[in-house]
Amino acid sequence: MISEKEIVVLGALEFSSIVVGFMAMDEMVKIAPITILDARTISSGKYLIIFSGDVASVEYAFRKGRETGIDFIVDSLFLPMVHQDVVSAIGKTIKSDHWDAIGIIETKSVISSIEAADAAAKAGKVKIIEIRTADGFGGKSYVKMTGALTDVQTSMESGVAKAKAKNTLVMDVILPQPHMEIKPFFM
Repeated sequence: MISEKEIVVLGALEFSSIVVGFMAMDEMVKIAPITILDARTISSGKYLIIFSGDVASVEYAFRKGRETGIDFIVDSLFLPMVHQDVVSAIGKTIKSDHWDAIGIIETKSVISSIEAADAAAKAGKVKIIEIRTADGFGGKSYVKMTGALTDVQTSMESGVAKAKAKNTLVMDVILPQPHMEIKPFFM
């Protein structure tokens, strides 16, 4: 899983074939010194690879992975200067004291949720509390954020715009002043 150390460049590839995912990962680590942060099968028979390294290494590995799996790419991401909240929230739920508003963006791919989370984190003063990586969701993913209502609204606009631009948005919602009864299910 993803380390807590400072990561500034993030790459990710999501394939519709598990075998192609393994082949691409092998080719990627052979061409550049990258660190595989997460690599595994996800719902709907897809394979996800999330990796980091210096800018040039991530870029070379990203290109090689795309080249290897070109006909099987569901989504891809090359993200220099990724927001650290995004890295911390991939596949985890982060505790937060904020409970003024919660924003949720549901997308058709894990990578689209990562991109939406990054755009949201950079747009406003929100805390990204979870990026769910498609386990048991039919290949879909979601990102949750919390903060002051105006900050969540600003961030959601940015994150939703990112997902809409890729035609991967499924649904989005802002829950202002969520009831305390549901807090254990969010954090």
